[in-house]
Amino acid sequence: MQAAQITQPHLLEILEIPHPKLADDELLIKVMASGICGTDIHIFRGEYMGAYPVIPGHEFSGVVESVGRTVTRFQPGDRVAIEPNIACDNCENCLNNRHNFCLNWSAVGVTRPGGMAQYVTAPEKAAFNIGALPYDLAAFMEPLSCVLHGVERLAPAMAARLAIFGAGSIGILLLQVLRQTGAAEITIVDKNPARAAFAAQAGADQVYHSLENLPRSDYDAVIDATGAISAMSRTLDYVRHGGKILLFGVPPAGQTMNIEAFSIFRKGLTILSSFTSLRNSYQALALLQSGRISLTGLVSHQLPLAELQRGIELIEQGREDVRKVLILPN
Repeated sequence: MQAAQITQPHLLEILEIPHPKLADDELLIKVMASGICGTDIHIFRGEYMGAYPVIPGHEFSGVVESVGRTVTRFQPGDRVAIEPNIACDNCENCLNNRHNFCLNWSAVGVTRPGGMAQYVTAPEKAAFNIGALPYDLAAFMEPLSCVLHGVERLAPAMAARLAIFGAGSIGILLLQVLRQTGAAEITIVDKNPARAAFAAQAGADQVYHSLENLPRSDYDAVIDATGAISAMSRTLDYVRHGGKILLFGVPPAGQTMNIEAFSIFRKGLTILSSFTSLRNSYQALALLQSGRISLTGLVSHQLPLAELQRGIELIEQGREDVRKVLILPN
């Protein structure tokens, strides 16, 4: 089969490798759609956890090709999406319902081979039946589950006034989910004109191209969906007294954010972060199947596996009106 493998930072190769071996509790999945995530780009750059070589791809859907000896919930031909974070269910964190901080954590596409390949294996407990949901929509189960966890962490009040930094695919998913919570007004900021225009189409009440034009100290909550240190550092300037900040975007490891401690104290702020998801895949799948979350226009590119590096470059450089890029390995 063909697989995309990152062998060291900034070096990606398309290789011919054997089909993965199937363990008793696993599914062999033919990958039909795999989304490029910001985390994949961090892995490509050497800015995220995990070791090389690695086959990336943790946002994917496909069809079950075969099942292991002890699998009971699936059979060949079933259509599935994968929750990539695999918890041991037996450590101190798992036993305290903190599975996303499992002490023995592993993840498809991070610490084990992922969905940027024609076939991949995953444990039965990580698979969710998508029914008739199209593969391109089902590939959003994982990022949407992360967004749902972040919004649960934020717990915005009804009729809140919210600001989101970043109008990439995560920013648009945050916009959609926060609208479901009863937000009165959602503002999005993105310096990319095409992304900002798409955010307006997707339902943002106000759109700004620069933080300099955004009203200061005005929002009940400010959410960073960029992962850019410069943007994250500015969230304090725009949240109201007693408000909340959610740092959602993935920043590069090892970099420091400079914020004024007195501002946090004087404004009485609550600062939150959100790491992956916490048993939110069923919710994400239900929202996708119900149509309550609109993905219309969010996928801008669908590329073959051989063009994975081009897809990464499109996202990094913000070219060709790029939004979400899906890789279709088969």
